[in-house]
Amino acid sequence: MIYKRTGHWHLDVTIHGVRYREALNTTDKRQAKELEKNRIAEIKQGKNASKTGREFARKPFHEAVKVYLEEREPHVAERTIQFETERLGPLVKHFGEKPLLRFKAEDASGYQKARLDAGISGRTVNMETGVLRRMLKRAKIWNAISEDVKALPEDRSAVAKVLPPDLKRKLFETAVSRPEWMVAHCAAVLAVSTTCRGVEIKNLRWQDVDLFNRIATIRRSKTAAGHRTIPLNGDAMAALARLLERARALGSSEPEHYVFPACEERIVDPMRPQKSWRTAWRKLVRETARRVGREAAQHELDSGKGLRAAIAAWKRAAAPIRGLRFHDLRHQAITEMAEAGASDATLMAVAGHMSRRMLEHYSHVRMAAKRSALEKLESGLMGGPSATSQPESRKAN
Repeated sequence: MIYKRTGHWHLDVTIHGVRYREALNTTDKRQAKELEKNRIAEIKQGKNASKTGREFARKPFHEAVKVYLEEREPHVAERTIQFETERLGPLVKHFGEKPLLRFKAEDASGYQKARLDAGISGRTVNMETGVLRRMLKRAKIWNAISEDVKALPEDRSAVAKVLPPDLKRKLFETAVSRPEWMVAHCAAVLAVSTTCRGVEIKNLRWQDVDLFNRIATIRRSKTAAGHRTIPLNGDAMAALARLLERARALGSSEPEHYVFPACEERIVDPMRPQKSWRTAWRKLVRETARRVGREAAQHELDSGKGLRAAIAAWKRAAAPIRGLRFHDLRHQAITEMAEAGASDATLMAVAGHMSRRMLEHYSHVRMAAKRSALEKLESGLMGGPSATSQPESRKAN
């Protein structure tokens, strides 16, 4: 609609959920109606959507990113800003000085292809494109190209990496080897002993931990279903005891203080949670993979099989642990519980929300564990081939 104020006509219209209020700079009603019609057509095509939108769209991509994050910061969680900053890193490298105003559908599609060619998963590329989409919406450009930019297929076949017992042991033996990995080590022990996500561990306060009754209360999680009380086993208790000793030394052991306090430039702030232990975790995983690979290669060399066989053995041994995510420890814990025969109800009570796909996966894990246990009872009691072997087909008469 158009309306008159102080003798001049103005536009007030809502398109695709966005409200536009602009001066049409005319005192003539017929001209105002014509300008309104043209302006609405421009907005629907994603052209020159608003004055502020035009200013934002004209900025080089790397400058637009700074404005976008500054505008987002008051309205979203700190973790969201951290997530979007990480996703925007590859986008800034790819688009650099390109203004948002010049973006076309082939720019977004070309970025998707370049990232896939670099070996990046479809899910990661979709998350990066999602942040790009929000920026283009802010610039009122997205509506003009949205139909031509499609999400990539995501591989959901694998649930997560789960380590066999020997590699799990090697991971935690490596974690103990360097003092600078102590925080990542304790966090990893808590994750693999409680099924907790990283965000749940980071937001744990000392008032949420009852060391006397050996329970932890999760108050911050991915979803409301993640709020729960978890019993603490011996490993989790040992990790928390080590962290409490550290907290007392740092003066951060009050009930309202975080178990993992923020530490920036050697200054500890117990009233803010630690943002990340990603660097330490990645170094730990790489060092574990190196140790496992080196041991496997040395075994081949000691057996006289030569350098080529040693290199192949190194790669084979290191592959299961290379690229292990911190979140995989949650799946490690749930898998071990499922293999021990825990019911779906128990898994959900301890681990919090799980999708139907995840529950079906762990149902298969339980069945495989049961089948394996029963197969060990086989001893040829029928005096012939094992019941699990396939009978020979009868010859036709």
